[in-house]
Order: sequence, then C-alpha cells, then structure tokens
Amino acid sequence: MVAQNIPQEYLAIFILIIFGILFGVITLYVGRFFRISRPYHEKLIAYESGNEPTEAPRMRFSIKFYLIAILFVVFDVESIYLYPWAVVYDRLGLFALVEMMIFIFLLLVGYVYAWKKEVLQWEK
Repeated sequence: MVAQNIPQEYLAIFILIIFGILFGVITLYVGRFFRISRPYHEKLIAYESGNEPTEAPRMRFSIKFYLIAILFVVFDVESIYLYPWAVVYDRLGLFALVEMMIFIFLLLVGYVYAWKKEVLQWEK
C-alpha cells in the first residue's frame, strides 16, 4: 500500500534507493561470510611502493603538502571551465568574452597572491 502523501513519481526513486542500500548491505555480508581472513605480520605492514617503511605511519606532514594540493585542485578545476567556453565562444558573443576575461583575471589574482605568500616554493 502506497502512502497517500507521497507522489507516485517518487515511488520509483524510493524503491531504487531501498534496492541500492539492500544490495550494498547484502553484498558486504555475503563477502564477509565467504572470504578467507588470515592476517599475519607482513600483511599488516603499511606498503610503501615495495619499500620497507622508514617511519611511523602516523607521522606529521608539512602544511605545504596540503597547500600545494589545494592550489592544484583549485587551478585545475577552474581551468577546466575554459574548454567548454572555448567550444561555444563564437555563439556567446562579447558578453561571454568579458566574463571570461574577469574569470581569468581572478585566477591570476589568486596565482599572484599564492606566489607572494610563497606557497608555491617547496623549501625556503
């Protein structure tokens, strides 16, 4: 019996969500039931590209790693927007050109700011 306050269009989505959750839970349970688990010392060691670990796995990283990663993601994702714009540039007109110039200017401001803060230098 379907509740009266749920529109019929959402019933298929609800069933799909329930099916997805049940499928995930049942698959994990069946896999846990059938797999072989034999942990031993070498299997539990952190693997580092075939090399023996030199330090504890919970060592501290410099904030520079995270700053470089965030800057890479920001500039990479923002530069992805240039391709679709370039594909349809001839249909967009002067307004889109001005918008893209503002966008590129803001990217350059962010780049200059990161450069002035010496975020892009690996070692001082």
